Amino acid sequence: MKHYISALVTNRPGVLTRISVRLSQRGFNIKSIAAGETDDVNVTRITLVVDGDETIAGQVVSQLEKLIDVRIVRLLDSDNMVQRDLVLVKVGSTSKQRGEIYDIGKIMGAEIIDVSHSTLMLAFYGNTYKVDLFVELLSKYEILEIARTGMIALEKGDGTIFSSEED
Repeated sequence: MKHYISALVTNRPGVLTRISVRLSQRGFNIKSIAAGETDDVNVTRITLVVDGDETIAGQVVSQLEKLIDVRIVRLLDSDNMVQRDLVLVKVGSTSKQRGEIYDIGKIMGAEIIDVSHSTLMLAFYGNTYKVDLFVELLSKYEILEIARTGMIALEKGDGTIFSSEED
């Protein structure tokens, strides 16, 4: 089972390395990791996706809480969150295939962001299932390159993981 973990960390060099080393040394496999600045330039939000049962997810959270740079870490409830992944796909195409690829992109809600004589590049974002489906639909063509951001996620509603700092 996939578990989504959100952490707010001090934005300084090496923090992502320290997190990944800590988890890999303890035998945890990170399926996805995404990091980016928040509205506060001193704070980075890191979203981790790990496979395993509830015990594994709890152990990952516990290991992250031990790191000095980690301000707050929370296991997100999959029923109370929004998660997205972005994928860029460069597809080799003949003039005949171009219309088919365009149609797939249009149906899925993708954006064509680059066109050359022999390639199309499409951008698509969605949940894991939709991104995987999009890539699968394009796989019958010649996929030249793929880049994925990794999962990002936030809790739904009024709550934030900052609110627990005030308790």
